[in-house]
Amino acid sequence: MLDERTASSVEEAGEAAEALGYPVVVKLCGPAIAHKTERGLVRLGIADRDGVESAARDLLAAATPEDGDVEILVAPMARGSRELIAGVATDAQFGSCVMVGIGGVLAEALGDVEFGLVPLSDADADDLIDGLRTQGLLGAFRGEPPLDRAALRAVLVGLSRLAETDPSIISVDVNPLIVVDGRPVAVDALVERAVAPAVHGGDRHASTTALPQSASPATGRHITLPATPAKPPDLRPLFDPRGVIVAGASTHPGKFGFVALHNILANGYAGVVGATNRDSSPVLGIQTSRSIDDLPDGPWDLVFVCTPASANADLLRACARRNVRAAFLTSAGYGEAGPDGLRAQAEIVDLARDLGIVLAGPNGQGIVSTPSSLCAQIVAPYPPRGRIAVASQSGNFVSSFLNWSCQTGVGISRAVSAGNAAAVSVADFVEWFADDPESAVSLVYLEGVDNGRALFERLRAVARRRPVVLVKGGTTSGGKRAAASHTGSLASDDRIFDGMCRQAGITRAATVEEAFEAAATFATQPLPSGPRVAVVTTAGGWGVVTADAISRSQLDLAPLPDDLRAAIDEKLPPRWSRNNPIDLAGGETRDTVPEVLDLVARHPGIDAVVYLGLGIQSNQARLFREGPFYPDEGLERIVAYHERQDARFAEAAAAVSDATGKPVLTATELAVAFPENAGPAAVRASGRLCYPSANRAVTALEHAWRYARRRGRDTGG
Repeated sequence: MLDERTASSVEEAGEAAEALGYPVVVKLCGPAIAHKTERGLVRLGIADRDGVESAARDLLAAATPEDGDVEILVAPMARGSRELIAGVATDAQFGSCVMVGIGGVLAEALGDVEFGLVPLSDADADDLIDGLRTQGLLGAFRGEPPLDRAALRAVLVGLSRLAETDPSIISVDVNPLIVVDGRPVAVDALVERAVAPAVHGGDRHASTTALPQSASPATGRHITLPATPAKPPDLRPLFDPRGVIVAGASTHPGKFGFVALHNILANGYAGVVGATNRDSSPVLGIQTSRSIDDLPDGPWDLVFVCTPASANADLLRACARRNVRAAFLTSAGYGEAGPDGLRAQAEIVDLARDLGIVLAGPNGQGIVSTPSSLCAQIVAPYPPRGRIAVASQSGNFVSSFLNWSCQTGVGISRAVSAGNAAAVSVADFVEWFADDPESAVSLVYLEGVDNGRALFERLRAVARRRPVVLVKGGTTSGGKRAAASHTGSLASDDRIFDGMCRQAGITRAATVEEAFEAAATFATQPLPSGPRVAVVTTAGGWGVVTADAISRSQLDLAPLPDDLRAAIDEKLPPRWSRNNPIDLAGGETRDTVPEVLDLVARHPGIDAVVYLGLGIQSNQARLFREGPFYPDEGLERIVAYHERQDARFAEAAAAVSDATGKPVLTATELAVAFPENAGPAAVRASGRLCYPSANRAVTALEHAWRYARRRGRDTGG
């Protein structure tokens, strides 16, 4: 903080300036003056007493009755080429948040800010600083030393402590923080409080603004989370039931009751299957019963409900009599249907709780559990078995993730459409997945949540143990408030949600494709122990654009170590690139690719490898095979050789990764252009993802590195 002085008269302002020394800044401040620059209430660089007194006289004359009791602030003129902003904002969902960004008069125009939830650790503060886009302003700049990051970290952690100790604070706006000789110096500050009378001191003032309240959920897609569930639900009957009842089975192939029963039977579920139908009509070889009470004896763990909402209360009571332990409700007409639906939803939740039945949905699409060969859902597809667990507030996005699984071959362990999440929330599912030995990563689609702080605490605890990948649709208007401070106006819902994800160690993806590829990377690749990446490519152009993508990320294009260069020299002709990217320049032989991949991945100076060029020869083999000359002219033999080699290269990449414990990512557009190509097909057969472009491989690898780095900080590793 600067050595500021306040004055109530022109003469006192002159005396303050004499005591401070010149040049000085003179400002008018008061309890109702928020942004002085916009009103012309700041005078900069005044070099003598006459100038100070003249400025003070003009500023006092500019005061209005609405400004309240005003006074003159006199402070030393801090000079620096860079201005930052820091502060505290209050969010309706997440509570107090600390903000840092590029400041000054361009704070809102640039919008280069990052938010973190209170309390903020040193590591959290470092993440905020590292997340700013304008990193060039934080290094050495115009002859000035680089920013003292430790000093800025102390500012942010101090703001966090302030917000913790004084809950009346709505916002703090320290703008600008001028970087003087590398250190941030606060030259202007605004404090907005919910209670207490105005308190002068520098530019700080108080207000009586009411704290923001969370908006009521508009649809059933918003979920309310307790900070800590009273008792974690037992979801085993939902995902690994010994027997399933389809309530409301139908003989009509267009009805949910037919589709659900078909999907359970058609995908190999080995448990007992029963069904109810008002007419007791056989459906797909299953003799249905008129009611739950009429079903034969069986270990009925799960009921899949396709009946109208009006019938479901009696249905659940009957299920309880048959010891059913879990219910999935596809039925609509609940929380998404307005006030009457909300009341019906609350009643069915209370009833299920009283009956001891775990209730998923309502208004959901279904459940997939590949370890139990269970496809209890009202739509396709059924994915291959794997290690990705999906929880989504939208059934459509469950389908999207399952479709990506089928296309890439990277499998799913569990998947659930949470629907309105009336009784079992997305956080409940993710917590259960974290203890599931069949699952390695949670993949989440989220639309809205009322208690953001509870979501943060619960998902952060999970992310410290297992990766969580999240894609979010939309933001809520309830979380944004118009504040007098820059900090408040910059505190958009999405920025704060993004800061929550980063601080919790959650991988937030921008698109569905990016989310699935990040989850697939976590599920099938080792975590990198560092950011140093080597690119192995059979063609130069691909290596160049991949190097560009790495340079734009938080990964590092590793300098090629001399001993590694010498070792590769023995495998390739002199025309290879002799640098990273490692361009084989067409010099590969039968064994070159596996040997070079092995050399690169085993080197201690390399943390991860991106391999490009797989499938080129098999693509030509495809053209040979489809042409009019195949299988003559020796084409049959060369086609088989090319396809065999590309398959071998893909297998080598997986084997090298397994042997070294380092991620080796393979990328080629052939994965989507010609997925039957022997190279991408062999990657799929290995259970790993063949990325459709090098850029997408780099993005997925960056997510893996960010998570590994954050988990290392959280665990002290």
